[in-house]
Amino acid sequence: MIMWISANWINLLLIAVIALIIGLLIRSMIRDRKAGKSPCGGNCACCGACTGCSACSSKCATGKPIAKT
Repeated sequence: MIMWISANWINLLLIAVIALIIGLLIRSMIRDRKAGKSPCGGNCACCGACTGCSACSSKCATGKPIAKT
């Protein structure tokens, strides 16, 4: 077992680093979600995907209702 670890230590280190980065990204996403931050910028005038965006569906970044066409 020790020979296997010594032969593959760089792979194990890279896997640990990648797992740490993914964990930090997920933690950041969860904190942003709890804080009410949205990936949508709220600028409905220039966003073609805002029709289904819950952050933009009723108001744009200025807080004014969106004129639906």
